[in-house]
Amino acid sequence: MHDTTTERTGGRGGLLARQAGGALGAAVLAAVVAAVVAGVGLVAFASVEWPAFNSSNVTRALTTVGQVVAVAMLVAAIWLVRARKWPWVAKVLSWGGISAFVTVTLGMPLGATKLYLFGLSVDQEFRTQYLTRLTDSAALRDMNYVDLPPFYPAGWFWAGGRFANLFGLDGWEAFKPWAIIALAVAAALALVLWSELIRADWAIAVAAATTAVTVAYAAPEAYSAVLVVLLPPVLVLAWGALHRPAEYGAAAYRATGSPGTGSETAGSATAGGWGAVLGTGLFLGLAATFYTLYFAAAVFAVCLMAVAAAGIALWQRHFALRVHRRTKREVPGVWPLLWPILLRLIVIGAVAGLLALVVWLPFLLRVLSEGFPSSGTAFHYLPEGGARLPLPMFEFSLLGGLCLIGVIWLVLRVGSSRRAQALAVGVVAVYLWCLLSMLVTAAGTTLLSFRLEPVLMVLLAAAGAFGFVEGARAIYQVLNEPERFRAVVAAVAVLGAIGFGQQIPEILAPEITTAYTDTDGDGVRADKRPPSAVSYYDEIDAALREQIGRPRDETVVLTADLSFLSIYPYFGFQALTSHYANPLADFPARADEIKRWSTLETPEELLEALRTAPWRAPDAFLFRQSGDNYTLRLAKDVYPNQPNVKRYQVTFPATLFDDPRFTVTDIGPFTLVVVEH
Repeated sequence: MHDTTTERTGGRGGLLARQAGGALGAAVLAAVVAAVVAGVGLVAFASVEWPAFNSSNVTRALTTVGQVVAVAMLVAAIWLVRARKWPWVAKVLSWGGISAFVTVTLGMPLGATKLYLFGLSVDQEFRTQYLTRLTDSAALRDMNYVDLPPFYPAGWFWAGGRFANLFGLDGWEAFKPWAIIALAVAAALALVLWSELIRADWAIAVAAATTAVTVAYAAPEAYSAVLVVLLPPVLVLAWGALHRPAEYGAAAYRATGSPGTGSETAGSATAGGWGAVLGTGLFLGLAATFYTLYFAAAVFAVCLMAVAAAGIALWQRHFALRVHRRTKREVPGVWPLLWPILLRLIVIGAVAGLLALVVWLPFLLRVLSEGFPSSGTAFHYLPEGGARLPLPMFEFSLLGGLCLIGVIWLVLRVGSSRRAQALAVGVVAVYLWCLLSMLVTAAGTTLLSFRLEPVLMVLLAAAGAFGFVEGARAIYQVLNEPERFRAVVAAVAVLGAIGFGQQIPEILAPEITTAYTDTDGDGVRADKRPPSAVSYYDEIDAALREQIGRPRDETVVLTADLSFLSIYPYFGFQALTSHYANPLADFPARADEIKRWSTLETPEELLEALRTAPWRAPDAFLFRQSGDNYTLRLAKDVYPNQPNVKRYQVTFPATLFDDPRFTVTDIGPFTLVVVEH
């Protein structure tokens, strides 16, 4: 007897391999093209001595020129696709155009500085510290605390460290080129994924729109931006994995005589959705290794999709049962409808979980052996944006108009378009997350929903791009297909793209300005103004190496000037704030111990306290000078107040170090105290 099941399974397996192989090949080529375009562009920008962005409009003007060229490349690619000419030329043009847009929009305004958006200030300080740590060594270690596994996912920073090693760069110096190249590659990969899901010309348009919004609103947080630009096509992919009415409960749909929802189903030549399952699992695993919050939000959206798919299947079955007596056709039970959805969800979770363990396993093993710490305050932050629902569609701007078109398109097409259904679930997931975040404030925490605003904007921008294209086509047909209408639509789209692109440097102006006003690891301010105290860091580093005689990654320094640890890979005794501290480090107890040390009266008491500390004690103190005393400016969590951090000063009397076992060196405004061991 002929085994049709085996044949079908083998056929699907072979088709899955061919489809995955083709998509993987295109993704690799796109990534190479994007990396080359971004790398060449950044080298070219760095070879010229540009004026500072905050004191001249030269780089702004050149950014606009570069954006126009990039948009022209994308337009040419769309024309070639629609004309069905030179398909590989069109692909390369589209990959090059979208990566060129990212590179020139971020790289040209930052052309005169070695620092990335936000320089070495605020959040970028600890991010740079993480990249510096993983540039120094490929081992998974906490960004600040010695002998602790990392709590914050290391994926983006670990890859950035290998990039820095490859090109012989320090971690702080590699941050800018790595951030821009990684985002350019992610944009090209998103374009490839869109091209696998929808027609190629539409894929270029929607990828361009989502990339521009990502650069404008997500780029400062570079390691999350690469996930933001990929999320919309991944949600479409995930919906294709979980909602397959053509395969699940086919008898129920035949009984109703209804095609069901999602008329954009693929043809019969499919791999049964398993390619989409694998792709979704890989993305979620990647998100888990890059950014915990976006991983959790993406998992929430995918689970919501599974619930929606199950609900649709049950509704179709219920409708079929109503006509069962008349049709006398068999209606499948509940379990045969729900099991395929659950199975695919389990496989997605298994793939994501295995990939997540690459960076999470050391932390999980420590937690299993020591118990989960209670000192973490990463979610203790509620700015004004986290206390309201984001509604970008009501802003009077190009983005607001595009988002409004997106909302209209989602509502109109959610019953018939799988793309609309997937994006709508993503939008609903963001709003539900926001409501949950506001709700859990009653329990003393948040879900950091304000950080999902870029995700919402990108989802609505994707929907807006579809709405613009489909709306223009509908108007074209209603007007009896006037000859010049397509040219009008193309002109509006191109001018809108250029108009929004020109606004991006203005949107990012505070972040760009900080990159010029901060002093970099070479002790230079890119705006040519006198440098800050950071310029003394090289002397401090030299003194530490000479006096301690151990490698930097075997030395613990207690300092409130955490930017020193962003430039040099010493370990810190205390983190910047509790929100960025590893929960295993017990930030509050360390702060209390530091304060207790400052109240001791004799050097002998301090040395004894250092010997008996519950953690590895500092090998050196880096203080600020204050008369005859030395100071540290520390921080404590005061959530639910906003700001959520209270700064306070701890003062150590200089007499506390009046002992030969301490080596005291004054360097500029700093005092370095090295402890004899």
